[in-house]
Amino acid sequence: MRRLLPALFTVLLAALPSSVLAQQLTVSAAASLTEALSEVGAKFEATHPGVTVRFNFAASGVLLQQIRQGAPVDVFASADEQTITRGIEAGFFDPSTRRDFAANALVLIVPAAPVSPVKSMTDLSNQAVRRIAIGKTSTVPVGRYTQQALEKARLWDALAPKFVQADSVRQVLDYVSRGEAEAGFVYRTDAVLTPGKVRIVQAVGGHDPVTYPVVAVSAGLQQALARAFIDYLLLPPAQDILKRYGFSQS
Repeated sequence: MRRLLPALFTVLLAALPSSVLAQQLTVSAAASLTEALSEVGAKFEATHPGVTVRFNFAASGVLLQQIRQGAPVDVFASADEQTITRGIEAGFFDPSTRRDFAANALVLIVPAAPVSPVKSMTDLSNQAVRRIAIGKTSTVPVGRYTQQALEKARLWDALAPKFVQADSVRQVLDYVSRGEAEAGFVYRTDAVLTPGKVRIVQAVGGHDPVTYPVVAVSAGLQQALARAFIDYLLLPPAQDILKRYGFSQS
């Protein structure tokens, strides 16, 4: 009988639902959160044995489209309020779980070298500036913030022929850091990731506050764990990591 017990235990263990043995939390998050949330996820795993956090980083609008098409996601963190609101109105997210957990700032950047004629947004009309990298306004929140700022400054229409539209804020950063655009608009947290390659010339105002809301996906398979992760984002260990990467509290 004693010999049968280990074998019986193995059979019973194999029959248990996978959620009992291990849990995977899938988090879709804005590209600008890549480094910070990856570190937060590791901390969360360390305090939740048996849990694995899997991230999918991209432009917020693209991630919403993926969820709309049935992508298996438990938590969604956006770089803007508008995308979350659209998802709630469409029934994709649980509004009771919505929380703002971080904030950021929009900045104008130029390549670190050579010397740029751009000292502020008004200099973008200079003939030496042929390409200005911006996020796609339909899917990339930084693009919408950029449009708001340039419209407020009455520069949007005049500069439109120079725009190079990018699929994410990180692609904007790449265009400028490689010198493929003479200027671009990114978040401050992105600009500081590439010291020596880009330079911030101006903090940009005239747009909605750059806040980061997070929400549980209604169709997610890990509802309790999703809520636990959202709560964790507001705790000091996660907030300290976000602060270290340049985010501020919302």
